Amino acid sequence: MAVQQNKVSKSRRNNRRAHDALVAGNPNECTNCGELKRPHHVCPSCGHYADREVVASVDEIELEEDAA
Repeated sequence: MAVQQNKVSKSRRNNRRAHDALVAGNPNECTNCGELKRPHHVCPSCGHYADREVVASVDEIELEEDAA
């Protein structure tokens, strides 16, 4: 069974945990629509990535009446 040699003080314990904090996100502005988006990801509001449309939005897709 593991038993500590000496007591670890609160200061030493907390210094060890200094790098465990969560980091806030780093949103960028979309070049097409201006909404905030994650860097290096497709914009969720307009579907553009690197000045080109990658994902078509719902209002642009035309479905045939028979297909549904």
